[in-house]
Amino acid sequence: MNKYAHLHQVLAQRQQQSLYRRARITDGPQQPIMQVNGRPMLAFCSNDYLGLANHPEVIKAFQQAANQYGVGSGAAHLVNGHSRLHQQLEEALAEFTKRERALLFSTGYMANLGLVAALAERPDTIYQDRLNHASLLDAARLSSAKRVRYPHKDTQQLAKRLEAQSTGQKVIVTDGVFSMDGDTAPVKTLASLAKQHEAWLIVDDAHGLGFLGETGAGLLEAEHLAQDDAILMGTLGKALGTAGAFVAASADLIEFLIQTARPYIYTTAQPPAIAAASLASLKLVQTENGRREHLKELIQVFRQGAEQLGLALMPSTTPIQPIIIGENAKTLAMSQQLEQLGILITAIRPPTVPANTARLRITLSAAHSQEQVEFLLAALEQVIQSQTPIP
Repeated sequence: MNKYAHLHQVLAQRQQQSLYRRARITDGPQQPIMQVNGRPMLAFCSNDYLGLANHPEVIKAFQQAANQYGVGSGAAHLVNGHSRLHQQLEEALAEFTKRERALLFSTGYMANLGLVAALAERPDTIYQDRLNHASLLDAARLSSAKRVRYPHKDTQQLAKRLEAQSTGQKVIVTDGVFSMDGDTAPVKTLASLAKQHEAWLIVDDAHGLGFLGETGAGLLEAEHLAQDDAILMGTLGKALGTAGAFVAASADLIEFLIQTARPYIYTTAQPPAIAAASLASLKLVQTENGRREHLKELIQVFRQGAEQLGLALMPSTTPIQPIIIGENAKTLAMSQQLEQLGILITAIRPPTVPANTARLRITLSAAHSQEQVEFLLAALEQVIQSQTPIP
């Protein structure tokens, strides 16, 4: 058999099942109105929740640092790629999250791979929420630990499974804000279970950092969980508008990761200019509370309007507001109809979400206006009215 036959078969199946994906080409910065595939589109699918990716102060910090430090960092952090800007960002993130230390990673995926694999090995057990992000699931697969997945937010089932474990360390891993549903993890209960069973608790707060909490420090701040309650993984490429990720925890745990986390040890450090831009965006998160307040108002406007249209919303109070459609083909068709109306919302389909739960994942940003959200609601109403059953 031709060695490409299997590849062609898999690709053909994905097309038949309405699961094929294609990248769109953008020209210009992340902002509500973008140039996508050569035409202006009103985008509601970005994770730039606070509208900082194109903020002039963030751009200025990036440019000045690039002039001083150049572009590439040149090496891994432990060789000679760890600049003063990286050090300053780690210190600022530790202070922001009220942890002793923070450690930078080039991506959130790598941070999760490094953290989970460093803490869990044979004969340990990793307990994962069934709807955790792919990076957390892959991190567990790459470790040598036993893997246990519990039903979404079902802490009673988790408690029973923790009770049954008799050997090895226990590591509980969860998203803070679930990226495809927009709901939040019961982190207080999880922290209580972790304490009771002497387990580590890791919270991936990629989609909560910057928005949740009194100062924007995320879900752990909002739920008043301290350093000893949970290890925090946060990303910089969403609400903070830049790139990269970090782990914030005790000084001992961070030092342990420096010595053992392979994605940290063996990866070139992010460009120093990214660190400078992240420092600028972190300052804006802390000083411009109005962005979070405006975003909360937009979420209320959207949810009220969507409920009036009879749309199936998830129990989310975050900027992630998915509309469950179910069928892959129908979801894709609705996304294409919205695109014809000048609105960009991608169709999220399996395996990103469970079978028969394909959805339009709408994300709101502080950069959106109320008028733009109302335009979105009007477009959704038009698409709903035009729908015909799909065979």
